[in-house]
Amino acid sequence: MNDPLLRYRRDFPIAESTTYLVSHSLGAMPRRAQALLAEYAETWATRGVRAWSEGWWDLPLETGNLIARILDAPPRSVVMHQNVSVAEGLIASCLDFKPPRNRVVYTELNFPTVIYVWEACRRRGAEMVSVKSRDGMTIELGDLLAAIDERTLVVEVSHVLFKSAFLQDAAAIVKRAHDVGAMVVLDCYQSTGTVPFSARELNVDFVVGGSVKWLCGGPGAGYLYVRPDLQTRFEPALTGWAAHEAPFAFETGPIRYAKDVRRFLHGSPAVPSLYAARAGYEAVAEIGVRAIREKSLRLTQRFIASVEEAGFRVTSPKEPARRGGTVTVAVDPPDARAPIGAAVAAELQRREVIVDFRPGAGIRVSPHFYSNDDDLDRFVKESREVVDSRAYERHLGTAVIH
Repeated sequence: MNDPLLRYRRDFPIAESTTYLVSHSLGAMPRRAQALLAEYAETWATRGVRAWSEGWWDLPLETGNLIARILDAPPRSVVMHQNVSVAEGLIASCLDFKPPRNRVVYTELNFPTVIYVWEACRRRGAEMVSVKSRDGMTIELGDLLAAIDERTLVVEVSHVLFKSAFLQDAAAIVKRAHDVGAMVVLDCYQSTGTVPFSARELNVDFVVGGSVKWLCGGPGAGYLYVRPDLQTRFEPALTGWAAHEAPFAFETGPIRYAKDVRRFLHGSPAVPSLYAARAGYEAVAEIGVRAIREKSLRLTQRFIASVEEAGFRVTSPKEPARRGGTVTVAVDPPDARAPIGAAVAAELQRREVIVDFRPGAGIRVSPHFYSNDDDLDRFVKESREVVDSRAYERHLGTAVIH
């Protein structure tokens, strides 16, 4: 099939030597990222301390503007941080958890780091409401909306669940929260770069995510979107000199916050990570997330049919409108005495078919814009052979879950 996005495949070196289907965990490195890191090293080597005033200091905002294009957010509404834990903690530090509006609503299928950040707010008076999953893979929208009431201060939800790729109805969640006077923190780590959405149209309060996965930006470059009308409403307690109105005045005493999104910064930025991340952002923005999604749906729908024909079971939602970019596959035969998914994934990695495994879901398989049909066909063929030959047995008890 003619696939115009395959021209980008040559820009990702790992695709030349492996069947790389793990973009939900670590997106492939764009070739240009290596050149950008070399540019960083050359700048440090030749410009030294002058590099701060020649661009380094502004990188959290300039890089954030690249993310803003992908989020359909206005310029100067996104700042960069090291990871989502920092971004979530920074939001939490803005809030007073005073009854009666002191509830934090989240789902039990959120990524654990997010849960940890908000659970730590109990000591500050927060009351936690965890919405349970009925099947371990999805969240009933009605259950989540019912948990949001006039006592809710903030709702923290994953747009796409990391374990199952279940795609939640962000618009309905934001509407319900705003109707009762609550705010929403939307974790888009598993959607940005593969599921199109608009921060403007959602009118969401905060968006967090990172570059490790579908954005192909590598580790150390998380992002935080703050809706423009909220930027001067809050004063983060987790702060630092980059959030000061005049950081190089070196004022002592209480901070005088910047009068824009810069107040959501803290200390010195992670400069190398911001250099490296640009290549992935620019590729995703150039292609467009809608085109990426169109290809993803074509590949994954065909893949689901192949997986089931091979005798395996798809555990993620099959309906395209309810699934992000990942398909989860259970490979355990009916007579298996113990789960074998982690061991099968380990054997596949040994064979250069790069996937991973999550307990309760199965093997996670994620084609991206640089993937092709042959990649997915190879996964099916190799998985069937690994299970039938019991080649996975060498990894039982030793497989590492990344």
